[in-house]
Formats: sequence, C-alpha cells, structure tokens
Amino acid sequence: MEKVIGIDLGTFNSCVAVVEAGAPVVVANRGGYKVTPSMVALTEAGKRLVGHIAKRQAVTNAENTVFAAKRLIGRKWESPQVKNSMTSCPYRIVEGPHGDCRIQLRDKVYSVPEISAMILQEMKMIAEDYLGHEVSKAVVTVPAYFNDGQRQATKDAGAISGLEVIRIINEPTAAALAYGFGKNIDRTVAVYDLGGGTFDISILEISSSGVFKVVSTAGDTFLGGEDYDQRVIQWLVDGFMEEHGVDLRQDRMALQRLKDASEKAKCELSSVTETEVNLPFIISSAHNEALHLQRMISRTQLEELTADLTKRTVQICGMTLEEAGLEKDEIEEVILVGGMTRMPMVQQSVSEFFGRDACKGVHPDEVVGLGAAIQGAALIEDTPEMDMVLLDVTPHTLGIMVVGGYFEELIPQNTTVPTSRSKPFTTVRDNQTAVKILVLQGESRRAEDNELLGEFILTGLRRAPAGQVEVDVTFEINADGIVSVHAKDLETGKEQSITVTATSGLTSDEIEHMMQDAKEYAVARRQDEETERARQEAETLIAEIETLFPQVEAVVEGSDFGRDAIEKARTVVDRARSLMERGDAPGIRDQIEALSRTQRMFKGVVGKSS
Repeated sequence: MEKVIGIDLGTFNSCVAVVEAGAPVVVANRGGYKVTPSMVALTEAGKRLVGHIAKRQAVTNAENTVFAAKRLIGRKWESPQVKNSMTSCPYRIVEGPHGDCRIQLRDKVYSVPEISAMILQEMKMIAEDYLGHEVSKAVVTVPAYFNDGQRQATKDAGAISGLEVIRIINEPTAAALAYGFGKNIDRTVAVYDLGGGTFDISILEISSSGVFKVVSTAGDTFLGGEDYDQRVIQWLVDGFMEEHGVDLRQDRMALQRLKDASEKAKCELSSVTETEVNLPFIISSAHNEALHLQRMISRTQLEELTADLTKRTVQICGMTLEEAGLEKDEIEEVILVGGMTRMPMVQQSVSEFFGRDACKGVHPDEVVGLGAAIQGAALIEDTPEMDMVLLDVTPHTLGIMVVGGYFEELIPQNTTVPTSRSKPFTTVRDNQTAVKILVLQGESRRAEDNELLGEFILTGLRRAPAGQVEVDVTFEINADGIVSVHAKDLETGKEQSITVTATSGLTSDEIEHMMQDAKEYAVARRQDEETERARQEAETLIAEIETLFPQVEAVVEGSDFGRDAIEKARTVVDRARSLMERGDAPGIRDQIEALSRTQRMFKGVVGKSS
C-alpha cells in the first residue's frame, strides 16, 4: 500500500513522519536530526542549500539565506506583516507580479510557495531515503488561523515540490490526533501551540469512539518565537547604539549574527537564569576600528522584554474558551506544542490561566508531524486502529459584501467543516442584469476591513424592478478548508461559480514551470548523492590498496608477472582518481569493480605470504 507522509511545515523547523506497523514515527534526516531548519540559501555558485547546511552558512551569506518564509506565505505585498518582516530580515523581500510578496536570492526572484516547496521537497527526500521508495502523497499541516489564501498557497507549495497534498490539517488538531491516538479516552483538551512564527489555541473533544471534534479555534499568524527573538535583537541593537553610536541593523551580516545569538540566548535561558551574548568583531566603526558586542542577559530581562507577547497568547486563549462556551475547569488537559512552549514564563502563564499543569507527554517539536502522519494513514488505511473521524472548524467568518459596504455572514467562525450554507439575495437596482459577488473572510461588519478572497460576476439576469430578482448564493468549504462559492438566478437557473484561491496567488502556468524546476533539481540532487556515495566507496578502496602496495611489492618483486600486476593496479588507481576529479559518477561506479578486484588480489597476496 502506498505510504502517505505527514509533514509539519514549520516557521523555524520542519519534520516528516510516517506510520509503520500501526505506529507513527518521525524520520531523521541524513545528519541524524529529527527536525530540519526551515531555511533555504543560494550560494555564489548558484547551488541551492536546504536545512542545516543552509543554516550553517547563514552569517556569511545572510542576504541570500531565507528563514521564516512561512510568515510571508499567502500574504499580499501591502500587508503590515510583510512590511514588518522587511525591517527585520537580512534577505530582500520584493513585490511580485500579482501584488504578492516574493524573495530575491542573488539574480533570481522566487515566490514564497516556491521557497516553501524547497523545504517540502527536502522532507520528501528524507522520507524516501528512509522508506527506500518514492512517495507522492502527503498530509501537510498549517496554523489553525491560516486564512484561505495561506492554505491555498501551501497546497501550491506541495504541488511544486512534487507532492499531492491530499489533506491540509490544522497544527493543533494534528497535535491532538497524536496525543489521543490509540488511547481510547473521552476528554476535552486545549492545544496551546506557540511555534516559531505563529500562535494557535484550539479546544477539542476527543471521544473513545475515535472522533476528534474541534469546538473552537483562534490564533495569530504573526506571533511566535521570531517575535521573541526580535525583542532581544532590538535590546542588543539599542545597547550597542547607546555605547558606540552605530546601528547594527544597517549591516546584513551583523543582523544575521544578532539573529543567531538572540535565538541561542533565548533557548539557553529556558534552562539557565543568565547567559552571555558575545559577538566579537561584529562591525567596524567610522574610523575603521573593530567593535565587539558583549552583554549579559538574564531570564528576568527576557521575560520583561517579551511579557506582552505571552500575555497576548493568554488573551486569545480566553476568547477561544468564551466562543466554545466552556469554563476553564472544563478543560481536562492542556497540551503544549511548539518550541516556544519550552520557555518557563510561557509554561507558567498557561498553567496559571487554565489552573492546571500542562501535559508533559508529547514532544513539542514532533507531535504535529506525528499527527499529520496519523491522518495520512487514516485516509488510506481501512484498519480498526486507523478508524477515526476528524471534525475541524473554519477559523474565520465567511460571507459577501452587500449594499452599503457591509459584510453579510454566510458561514460563521468555528463552523464544523466540511460544510455548505446558502442564502438568498435580491437585486438593488431596476433592470439590473448582472451582480458582482465579492467573497470575504473576517470578523468586521464593514466589508473593507475584511480580506477579499475572490470575486466573480453572475450575468444574464432578467430585467425587473429592484428587489424582484432573487439570487441564491452558496458557500462550500471542503475538508482542507478551501472555499468555493456559486451564485444562481432562481428563476432562469443561470449560475456562476468560483473556487476561491488567493487573489495574489500563482497562476497555473507559473506552478507548472516551478514544478519542472523542482523535478530537475531532484534529479540533479540524486545524481550528486550517487556520485558522492561512489566517490566515498572508491576513496575507501584506494586507501586500502595503497596501504597494501609496499607489502605486495616486497612479495612479488622478483617476478615479471608480479611487476606487471603492480603496474596494472597503479593504472586502476590512477584511472579512478582521474574519474573522481571529473565527477564522472557512472565511470567511478564502473571503476569500483576494478578497484575491488585489485583489493581482493592484494589481500590474497599478503595473506599467502604471512
């Protein structure tokens, strides 16, 4: 049976998991790590780097190394979140052709789904290395509070990477699946998910019959560890400015060093009460004097710098409970998800709010990926242990704009999906033959304050006085949370529909072109890996042969046959070296057989002489 992998596409780190023999496992990458940094870089030679290797060179190649791309996916160029990111990122964010934001690496501009696809492709390859065969299907997680545009952009990223994303599920829901899997429990839980770039809180009812029902969800798609890091960076920048009169933010390499040091200090302060930030030679002064940054930061200082961020998450928890119609004491378990939940102040704030200690039984970095893998297996496997039902909700109210610029709700926030709702509307002018439907998402009564998801026009209406023509508008949300809308003239039967994609999304031609690029990269990457494996094998054999040369020469020096064999062995080694220098993978593989024969012969000669 084909495997469906589960991918947690995170802001800071990503991971991939798969269900084997009825149990979900997170797959380690080539370096033995279960999580991979969500970072992509382009070297001066034009080589693409993903994960740990991208992170290791970020300081020396800051302008061409992308991190936290998830915070930009599906967002418009004009959005405040994009403008915010532009002030704090060493890489260049530029305007795309559809009003979207894009990222420039060296002389090429990439869409954000394309950058995310590079990370997804890396997850795909990690899974394939582990399973020993290709995979084509995946369940990918997104923050619960992602809107329709962000979800669609994530699906686009999956398509570009060569994966069919058979389901998009919310991160807190995935965590609850992993928490409740195989436990046969009836419990109301809160999943508090504070990751690198986003925050979600979801209330779920888990039943022993295998039903996972989301009651309510809320969040902030621009609140996470990245913001905690930025507070530390600003504190360091302000202190340095005060001391030396130099703004470190103006230097991209210095900014990346500050980012790395701030993240490291934040992590260390979860286990110690004080740590030092020491960055020698961080910048030169106007007089060409090398300047150093060296400051102590305490856990208390970090908590003071970030107190409002943690407080904001707790306020959102309160709103979610209210929408769920539940009291705090009705929550039987609090599950902490995301790397930021290791911070003592975050744990304390959550415990104080809910009046109970959080569950320590899940791994904050791996639980979402495990849940995605469980959902993937449940979608294709008809086995008792995979017999479960997932009932998620739409995080935002959906509707259309009506006369006066108001927002008319069709599907309320926290409605269980998939769902469909219809509502009749009438024409507002005499002899109106067309109606424009503006599809919106948000919580404001004013249409202009909500997000425009898409628009379409229903034409061919019969001419009649205002209010005499009735148009039925239907909204549908599928299990991925993707919205489609259709409008129908109830008298003539004429209808028009739209599957809502991000208004700043990629065109199908762009996606097709990016998919081809990704395929070519995957082939080249596999060839590089094969060449490297062949090179390593050849180097091992050559090293063994060369250590045996003196002993073999001593044994056969008096014989013409022996000298001839030695000469042939040297030719084999020299040819192998030449092929390795050229990077000729097929040639190296062919030569490995000759090296192996030579090694066996040498060992035989030495063995007989002893």
